[in-house]
Order: sequence, then structure tokens, then C-alpha cells
Amino acid sequence: MPLRLRLFFSALTVALLLIPATALYRELSSRSDIWWTPLPMAPSLSESQDRVEIYVRGKPLGALLEARQLSVADGAGPSVLGADEIRFRFNNWDRVRVARLPMLLMYAASCGGGVVLLLLIATGRLAYRGERGSVAV
Repeated sequence: MPLRLRLFFSALTVALLLIPATALYRELSSRSDIWWTPLPMAPSLSESQDRVEIYVRGKPLGALLEARQLSVADGAGPSVLGADEIRFRFNNWDRVRVARLPMLLMYAASCGGGVVLLLLIATGRLAYRGERGSVAV
């Protein structure tokens, strides 16, 4: 393969390799602490019972709230807590990480394939051999 074509295809491969490499870098360098449930969307105690159970001194939090045994002391004095006053924020990083895994593997495979193709082109292993004559029957 002539040097001019080899340089052209090498530059083209590098340009195409930058697309998955940039996407892979962006995914791997993103912050992992942003996956908490937003406070306005935080579920209540009844909505979150399938994901979390909280016990206070060995008793379930829901039972203590129903019995009105929990209170908060603030500037106005102690007040009894209700179930509607408790909200939960979940860290969904584990679910996001599992959902991103196939895409990250695809980007990594694209990067690997691009590097192999770049090496084949840059070293001249994909040499043009020309056409052969037709085979006599």
C-alpha cells in the first residue's frame, strides 16, 4: 500500500477511534455520587418498605411511628413524628452501573478493534495484492 494511502487510512482510523474512546472516557470519568434519589422525589416509609427496613432498638420504625413513640426536639420543643414526615433517599449507583455495563463493553470492544485496525494499517499488513487472472476451468 502506498505511503499516502496508509497515512490517510491511519488518520481516518484514529478519527473514528476517537468516537468510542471519548464516550468511554466520559462514562468512566463521570461522578458516582450523583445517583441519589432527589429529595423532592424521595419515597415515604410505606413506599420504600420493599427496599429498606429500619429498626430502632429492635423495633420496626413503622410500629414506633404508629404507637407515637418517636419525637424530635427542636426550638419549639419536642414534637411527635408522623409517618408522613419521614423520607428516604436511595443511592442508585449499583443499578446505574449495571445498566451502563453493556454500553461500556461495546465502547471498549470498539476501541480494541480500532487499535488493531490502526496497527494493521500503519504497519502495512493490509497490503494491496492486485487482481489475479481468472482461473481456467
